[in-house]
Amino acid sequence: MLLQGFIIMWIILAYSLNVVLLLLGAFMVLLILIQRGKGGGLIGALGGAGGSSPFGSRAGDQFTRLTIYVAIAWLLLTMIQVKSIQYEYDERLRRGGTSAFARPTE
Repeated sequence: MLLQGFIIMWIILAYSLNVVLLLLGAFMVLLILIQRGKGGGLIGALGGAGGSSPFGSRAGDQFTRLTIYVAIAWLLLTMIQVKSIQYEYDERLRRGGTSAFARPTE
């Protein structure tokens, strides 16, 4: 009974991490597009001045730091998700299930 609850916890973790990683990935893409690079970033493409930022003069450093933190969080959550999916897969095979990659026997 305890093992079944443990397996259900890993399954819920895997599915909830899908949603979190999708939202975090979209946020990271937007965060990268906001940054001002050599070409002015998204702000410059939308008609803003390339040298100034609506977020302040030191916003570039803050966006770079935030991007690094978000990327690290995304990477760590991806590793946790891979481990949870792997555990669920191994547990399914241990219980006598078939692999999704198994060849059908005739």
